[in-house]
Amino acid sequence: MSKKKQKSIEELLEEALVPEEEQPYKVPENWVWVNCGAIAEIVRGVSYKKDQVEQFKNANTSLVIRGGNIQEGKLVNQDDNVYVKNDIINENQRLQEKDVLLVSSTGSNKVIGKAASVTPEFVNESFGAFVTLLRPDKKINGDYFGFYFQSSSYKSVISNLAKGSNIKNIKKEHLQNLSFPLPPLNEQKRIADKVDRLFAKIDEAKRLIEEVKESFELRRSAILDKAFRGELTRSWRKKNEHLVSASLMLQEIASERKRKYSDLCRLAKINGEKKPRKLYLDEVPVIEEKPRHSLPDTWTITNIGFLAHVTKLAGFEYTKYFNLTETGDVPVIRAQNVQMGEFIESNIKYITKEVSDLLERSQVHGGEVLMVFIGSGTGNVCMAPRDNRRWHLAPNVAKITVDGILAEYLNLYLQSPIGQSYIKSKMKATAQQSLSMETIRDVLVYVPPLEEQYEIVRIVERLLDNLKNEYLILNDIHMKIDNIKQSILSKAFRGELGTNDPTDEHAIELLKEVLKSK
Repeated sequence: MSKKKQKSIEELLEEALVPEEEQPYKVPENWVWVNCGAIAEIVRGVSYKKDQVEQFKNANTSLVIRGGNIQEGKLVNQDDNVYVKNDIINENQRLQEKDVLLVSSTGSNKVIGKAASVTPEFVNESFGAFVTLLRPDKKINGDYFGFYFQSSSYKSVISNLAKGSNIKNIKKEHLQNLSFPLPPLNEQKRIADKVDRLFAKIDEAKRLIEEVKESFELRRSAILDKAFRGELTRSWRKKNEHLVSASLMLQEIASERKRKYSDLCRLAKINGEKKPRKLYLDEVPVIEEKPRHSLPDTWTITNIGFLAHVTKLAGFEYTKYFNLTETGDVPVIRAQNVQMGEFIESNIKYITKEVSDLLERSQVHGGEVLMVFIGSGTGNVCMAPRDNRRWHLAPNVAKITVDGILAEYLNLYLQSPIGQSYIKSKMKATAQQSLSMETIRDVLVYVPPLEEQYEIVRIVERLLDNLKNEYLILNDIHMKIDNIKQSILSKAFRGELGTNDPTDEHAIELLKEVLKSK
């Protein structure tokens, strides 16, 4: 049998170069557009069976990189790393430094095409069948090659390939025919060095932003802690010494409740109706436990059970009638909607108005304090939305309807380190955290005079709003920084970083060397 005729360099160049009409954009005169397969080897990953998987690495096993190990352009170790026996790994499936790994098969548009370059700690490991490896020729700068797979140009190509099908696949021929901007070798090195330097500065800026962001929760806690020790209103109290003490205020609240209830009983008797149920206590409870902190003289301590009516959706009425649907008349408040200090209106479920009418005691009309009392987020509190809509409790959220004090004050207090410490002390120590309605009622509350409650709410809301605005500004800067990275890469692969030297030998000569060596 005659030997297969070897292709000439001209034929190899014709196959390797991207025709002018197919080139994505214009590059400098001494650059060329090439098909990626001409300058890189493309290798599919290791296929393995479940019984070939090991949980730990040893002398006879190697790590298999999967899609989850590729995060934000970097390879990372995962808690669920997979290891396979060395004897099922081919030599070309062993990772080399500067190889590029990308997710080539997945069900997710967000994951398909995610790429990362191999760093020294992953050399000699391997990769799975849903990942593909691109190994640049030794004559190509590996850093330059790897940066391209983080660029918006590459991501745009992958996005177009992934449209349509539920299972997203990048085939070998897709990568072989991927258009790649190839500059002279010296220019590749200059671009990679400059991108490295710029990215290092950007990453340092991001690190500093993250440090500041991490301090926000501490700053928020500090504001709330000072507020409910009376420290934020110390100077205000000096100017308002005439205030009725909180102890006297609670006695007045109890007296007013007695009077109102007596009027309701008298009206019920006239109308031939049964005596109404008491919603609120009309005797101030004796609290034997001392406050955990030193309080101003005009403050006192009581419990939620005196300050509010606490209820939930539960029991026979819940199991018989309650059925959540995607659409309906009355939106339902679930635990996921009650975040600490914030009502999140997303992924809302509904019940019918008829069901809500039957379960009147667990209707929510706005301005109540909401608290998660079982499962994830137990102890989270926020205000019920005041949006002129009726809402309804789900079976894991309680409503706290205050009387005689400011609901916003109680809401903020329960978010504070002080309020949370009292809440946590009442939680059941079981696998699933929970609070009963009785334990919620027993939670202790530091109570200032009503006028000071308003002042505390005003100060705290202003400080927290300022803090939130700072956080949003930093988030915006963070996003812009990520955009700056893409802008740098876009300029890098167009030859616009200010590093191009027109006297460099034309990239076609480099390409010829690569093709001759194959």
